[in-house]
Amino acid sequence: MSTETAPTADRVAAPPPAGWEEARSRVYAVGLAAALPAVARALLDTDGSTLAEPLTTRTDLPAFPTSSVDGWAVRGGGPWRVVGRVLAGSTPAPLTEDGTTVEIATGAMVPEGATAVLRVEESAASTTGLISGTPRQTPEWRQPGEEAYAGEELLPVGTPVDPAVIGLAASCGHDTLRVRRAPRAALLVFGDELLTAGPPGAGRVRDALGPAVPAWLRRYGCQVRSSDVVGPVADTLPAHVAALRSALASADLVCTTGGTMNGPVDHLHPTLEALGADYVVNTVAVRPGFPMLLARVAGDDGRIRFVAGLPGNPQSAIVALVSLVAPLLAGLQGRSMPVLPQATLAEAVPGRGDHTHLALVRLDRAAGTAFPVRHVGSAMLRGLAGADGFAVIRPGTSGEPGDRVPIVPLPLLPGERAS
Repeated sequence: MSTETAPTADRVAAPPPAGWEEARSRVYAVGLAAALPAVARALLDTDGSTLAEPLTTRTDLPAFPTSSVDGWAVRGGGPWRVVGRVLAGSTPAPLTEDGTTVEIATGAMVPEGATAVLRVEESAASTTGLISGTPRQTPEWRQPGEEAYAGEELLPVGTPVDPAVIGLAASCGHDTLRVRRAPRAALLVFGDELLTAGPPGAGRVRDALGPAVPAWLRRYGCQVRSSDVVGPVADTLPAHVAALRSALASADLVCTTGGTMNGPVDHLHPTLEALGADYVVNTVAVRPGFPMLLARVAGDDGRIRFVAGLPGNPQSAIVALVSLVAPLLAGLQGRSMPVLPQATLAEAVPGRGDHTHLALVRLDRAAGTAFPVRHVGSAMLRGLAGADGFAVIRPGTSGEPGDRVPIVPLPLLPGERAS
């Protein structure tokens, strides 16, 4: 095709925007259909990844009777004659005679033949070395399989791996886990008006998305290298086509900033056409962030890659990330569609007519309330820096104090849980 920008009058009219909830469902479905392959990773390298097969136990948990206290493993009635000591990590000889005991440490294997464990603080020793005391009625040891039986499924496919999951996997004997390969992401920054260093001035603005978007993507579990961030890409169609083609060669997802509309130097749509892409979503009925898009491109290897077009206004770009990129990445990683928590509005939030309004809020998690923040223009980032997420005000409504509304949280670091 020609590398010149087509006149505005010749362009085909865009389809109506997708509803916000519909768009999220659509991109999640295509992400799940293209879920990334499973790989084996050492436990130390799995934080933030996703289980590609169920986590099961290799043995009973615990694998053997384990003392839950320091004390004495006794057989029969007392007083008891001491015949040995059992420490954690050793296999004790059986207790074969009534009236005998072995000193036992917490976590040590209870010897065969023991009828009770007497706590050390509830025992006494005679001058002849005999141990006396009254064992509690409740057994002071953990039985094999008390936590889980060998082969039992503990966690399903799609579970995010965090430090607690890693510890559980280690406790039941795993050295590696089968997890989804982390998505590889790249970022192309469009816009000749952007500066990459120093303060803005003389008609040019500082690029805030080039440094910030990779950090957001990493919090969604992506791998992004500094060499994967390219731009500003020259405002010509050939430069856009070359940059996107190069990025798609190694990335599962390429995010772009700016150029999502149909202005004289907005080349993203013609670039996608040149690369044979098809749209999953092309504009969304949401404010801010309306001109966001997601497209897919089939590689020469048959594998699907994705292009997320983020608007050039910084807050609008982040709205596109939480709206489209987050559910797409959940699907690619084989996770469930993110379930949105809810909070009670502490103050009124206006609606945006027939569009969904994503309003920046700060959360009081103890009270379960959400407070709108200031400085929330689509070109502003000050409000975002003090916010926890976006309150969802559905089309045709406004948010009133006391209303319970969904919250789209800003992403956490891999493995981190919300308080």
